[in-house]
Amino acid sequence: MSTPRFVWLLGILLSGALAYGQLPDGPHKDTTLKLCGTCHSANIVLGRGMTREQWGEMVSNMISKGAKGTPDEFNQVVDYLSTALPAKGTATNPTRRKPTGGLSAGPMDRQVVDPEAANRGKAIYFRECINCHGPKARGTNPNAGGAQEGTDLIRSLVVLHDRYGNELGAFLKKGHPMQSGAASRSLNPAQIQDLSNFLHQRFEDTLHREPFEKPLNVLTGDAQAGETYFNGAGKCSTCHSPTGDLAHIASKFDPPSLQMRFLFPRSARFGKGAAAPPKPVMVTVTQADGQSFSGELVRIDDFTVALRDSDGQYRSWTRTPELKVQKDDPYETHNALLEQYTDKNMHDIVAYLETMK
Repeated sequence: MSTPRFVWLLGILLSGALAYGQLPDGPHKDTTLKLCGTCHSANIVLGRGMTREQWGEMVSNMISKGAKGTPDEFNQVVDYLSTALPAKGTATNPTRRKPTGGLSAGPMDRQVVDPEAANRGKAIYFRECINCHGPKARGTNPNAGGAQEGTDLIRSLVVLHDRYGNELGAFLKKGHPMQSGAASRSLNPAQIQDLSNFLHQRFEDTLHREPFEKPLNVLTGDAQAGETYFNGAGKCSTCHSPTGDLAHIASKFDPPSLQMRFLFPRSARFGKGAAAPPKPVMVTVTQADGQSFSGELVRIDDFTVALRDSDGQYRSWTRTPELKVQKDDPYETHNALLEQYTDKNMHDIVAYLETMK
């Protein structure tokens, strides 16, 4: 959801709130007013009842749009809203049937971390998981002192898709080694939810602190392996040359910028070095009568296609079987490679590019 649309949504909630009066008293009301009142009126949510999960989703949206506060403060906001303005059909708001479905996990549906549960989960993690997955849940390497090689849980799809232990619990019930020797299926639902809160806390810490306050070290790959991939499976050398367009590129961009520029060349706009404007997607539209028009793509979907030609004239068509559309995206190969790169490939390529000083 874009920032203007998000503000518009909260504006609707605000207008409804003003019609109903003041927020009810309750624990953490002051925290809610402080965090939400920075950008909006204090009464942004009156007249709307939602579940804790739904309030948590809204607060997560606020966080993703730049709301400032500590994890504990945001958890207090969710506590207050879910208690003071519960979903209809609960004990304090009985006018609507309580939903029967569980939490639906989506891209904007972040788990709201309970700090106390995360602390309990930390104890479980240190007792059962730390030897394999490391103190930061980023995995271990057997050559760097780990008892065995463990996966990076911050990048784990099970953890990323997990909400309050639903995916994590199902995974552990299948059986997974634990360092105490106990069966992972012996963890009870409360322990799994605590462990889930700890892992999501580590994920949020990595997302909001490490990448922005201290850039991650991305120079962890093998430059020779990167050169092999560049000239071989990646087919990078069919379009690029270390002595041509990539000559001295490492002196223009720092390693994080190099990584972003080959992974997402259309949107890489930060880091050391000035980024050139992205190359536009060009399109040629041929009508049933054979007449063709070419220009920069403005819009394309299943129903319409639009372009702006070299004279600046805007043209659009309704898509039919007779209309031929040929699109030329200069970054198409990069986009396709995103589905093929392994984590090792990406770091090896960065290491190789870094040699091009």
